[in-house]
Amino acid sequence: MTGNEIRKKFLDFFASKNHTIVQSDSLVPKNDPTVLFTTAGMQQFKRQFLGNIDDCTRAASSQKCLRTDDLDEVGKTDFHHTFFEMLGNFSFGDYFKKEAIAWAWEFLTRELGIPKEKLWVSVYKDDAEAEEIWLKDMGIVSGRLIKLGDQSNFWPADAKEKGPNGPCGPCSEIFYDYGSGSRDCSKKPCGPDCDCGRFSEVWNLVFTQFNRKEGGILEPLPNKNIDTGMGLERLVAVMQGKKNNFDTDLFAPIMESVGAIDPSNQLLSLTDRRIIADHIRAIVFGIADGVLPSNEGRGYVIKKLIIDITDLSLKTGISRPVIHTLVPSVVSAMKEPYPVLLEKMHGVADIIKNVEEAYIKVRKERLPQFVREGKEIKDCKDPDDEKTRKFGQLLFTYRDTFGLAIPTLKAADETVGMPYEILVRAWDYFDQLMKQQQEQSRASSKMTGDVFTGTTLDLNVPKTEFLGHDRIKSTSTILKLFVDNRKVNTISSGDNVKIILDRTPFYAEGGGQIGDSGTISSSKGRIRIHDTQGIDDIFIHLGIVEEGNFKMNDQVSAEIDLERRLAIMRHHTSTHLLQAALRHVLGSHVQQQGSYVSEDRLRFDFTHHKAITTDEMERIEQYVNERILNCDTVTKDSLPIEQAQKSGALAFFAEKYGKMVRVVTINDYSKEFCGGTHLDSTGQIGLFKIISESAIAQGIRRLEAKTGIAALKYVTEEEHQLSKISEILKAPTTKLVDRLNAQTKRLKTLEKEIEQFRFEAIKNTIDTILEKAEHLNGISVISHVFKDIDIELLRRVSDLLKQKLKTSIILLGAHTQENASILLTVTDNLVKKGIKANDLIKEIAPLIDGSGGGRPQLAQAGSKEVKKVERAVKEANKLIKDKLRTCKY
Repeated sequence: MTGNEIRKKFLDFFASKNHTIVQSDSLVPKNDPTVLFTTAGMQQFKRQFLGNIDDCTRAASSQKCLRTDDLDEVGKTDFHHTFFEMLGNFSFGDYFKKEAIAWAWEFLTRELGIPKEKLWVSVYKDDAEAEEIWLKDMGIVSGRLIKLGDQSNFWPADAKEKGPNGPCGPCSEIFYDYGSGSRDCSKKPCGPDCDCGRFSEVWNLVFTQFNRKEGGILEPLPNKNIDTGMGLERLVAVMQGKKNNFDTDLFAPIMESVGAIDPSNQLLSLTDRRIIADHIRAIVFGIADGVLPSNEGRGYVIKKLIIDITDLSLKTGISRPVIHTLVPSVVSAMKEPYPVLLEKMHGVADIIKNVEEAYIKVRKERLPQFVREGKEIKDCKDPDDEKTRKFGQLLFTYRDTFGLAIPTLKAADETVGMPYEILVRAWDYFDQLMKQQQEQSRASSKMTGDVFTGTTLDLNVPKTEFLGHDRIKSTSTILKLFVDNRKVNTISSGDNVKIILDRTPFYAEGGGQIGDSGTISSSKGRIRIHDTQGIDDIFIHLGIVEEGNFKMNDQVSAEIDLERRLAIMRHHTSTHLLQAALRHVLGSHVQQQGSYVSEDRLRFDFTHHKAITTDEMERIEQYVNERILNCDTVTKDSLPIEQAQKSGALAFFAEKYGKMVRVVTINDYSKEFCGGTHLDSTGQIGLFKIISESAIAQGIRRLEAKTGIAALKYVTEEEHQLSKISEILKAPTTKLVDRLNAQTKRLKTLEKEIEQFRFEAIKNTIDTILEKAEHLNGISVISHVFKDIDIELLRRVSDLLKQKLKTSIILLGAHTQENASILLTVTDNLVKKGIKANDLIKEIAPLIDGSGGGRPQLAQAGSKEVKKVERAVKEANKLIKDKLRTCKY
């Protein structure tokens, strides 16, 4: 039985038990800032688990999940993964333990035919009800049932004592026994709680029956829920008679492609191959769900995974990008349940290739530099504790700033030759720095890791009926009122409020489009709404009570700002025209990566491997404006998702769509899934003007544009600026380029003359500077600050001083109105003794809040903090002298 057949069999089985089959949510949880990625099947049902039942009380899914908790275990064990699929069935106040246990047993033993004697179960130590169901109703042999405690068989683990507060409960796990001869185990007797690998945890049944309150108090929930999770990869291994997941058909094409990287089968270990196969799945699905490699958040995780396996691939001796060539194998393995991967394959591969190329370049440039700096620390006369700190910091810098993989840094350690004791302590210090950084990152984000932490609003109301596609005004009923996130029954003048209505014309921010503004009013008063947000299809109107008072269940009139909405719609419809233009001019590889639509501008992010040329920009702009002049009709249809997909409509992968979707069509050149608000005709846009183009990530470009009145104002302002320039230069606009070229040439000549004049003036004072030199251990230390000179002139002055002092350290500071500079020169004879400018500048640069680098003989630092230069030079002078006194050079 194949993995695809097993997935389908699971979903069909629970469909026969009257479960609604729900498609997998994105790996990026929608409206949930508490977690980086979707880590469990129950996450998309958070609203239902909190008691807000809208449509179904039974559901089942095969959910894409991504976890980073066990990264260190991936490849080393048979069952750990970064990306995996979780099969799950869920009950929201419907059935409970008896049915959940019975159906799990029925599916495994009857549907899949797994021998009962190969299955063991665990129950929570205090859950007599579950124990009785297993022993009496299911007839499991008591010798194959074990009781476990709060860590293993209560969800969340240890929640009774440690929290968090919220829904929780005991769980029961089902294990497959590979047999006593499958693993060497010294533990007697060996059971499911043993980590020898004999037992594979296949299915976890969570019985959410309590609400934990402060002090560890467990209150029974009025509606008890079921949340189960079964790793598809583990189940497939069991069904295909494999003792590890990597030997199943889910991984076969990928493992084969990984093998092609190392045809000799000698340069990559089995663990290496498994890590690459695991990570490439996570990378492909992550990027396909809209997570672009970057230096923060989700993007950092994907970038790190790419870098780590690129680093492994380089062990084969291949110095070119190869990881991106594995993408087709992932698509081959997973295209049946996820056909969208076929459409995105080339775009995903291009993004991965860009990261690979950048990392290989950085590794080539930075690794020798790391070794050099490491050796300098090793050879320095500093005490061992200081060497430990410096080398640990160096490791952290090259990992965090330059992105070098840890295995690469550890391999480079051997070349550095640092004493073993210092090396061990330095890596401990590195771990300390990494932990501090992670804690700071967590503290500054909303990521709690607890899926029941999030909005503090009580959202136990029906989904909001949205009327705004066709209407700008509605009569509605107030369902909920909040002041400072506290539920209240009445509000009055001056209150900052959040309001939930039963129906509304206000569009809640989503799909890149900002939320509507407007008014909610009645005979009793008026509320000014400045924004509208949505959580799980409930629209929250944010505003301030301008006059009067309101209470729960009041009938009110809700009306949007029409002119603002029309401006937003101009920009939104234009994004559809823009995507069509980009695909027409640049190619069909262009895929939307994100967008932002407001009343005054639009932003559109898309896949493309290089900057857009001026000619391409003009063609894109012309394409859009020609369609505006055509006054093409914009049609909107509500279609079953299967029909919409067959029609060829483009879907933005970061969005999750329901059974019915809205499709926006413009003539024969644009057809997209879109729930946003749109114009009726392209002619209503008026004018489209691109205002900027830039790169936001490797392989991702961003265009910003304005439409309608906003575009006209932008063009008018540009014309005004051009007229002012014409007046200043005393030339017509048609001759401005020639005049500017002539002026620039003249300016450069004058700047050279002025620079030479300044240099001559400084030369006349050079003896005064030399007289202020300080002498320590036969070394001359000169420090001086100049005003109104740039770094180029500073270099000439440094060369002049160096000619007059054969054994010296020259520290010069300078600033213009905008820039601060520090230049450090060390004579060759001191460099040979271990005094290096590029080392010293790293400690000096932070004094001006800047960055620096260079060679051992010459290094510089720069920043915009012009007021800090003089003090920085004084402190740097002291730092240099302290080093000369404490280190024996």
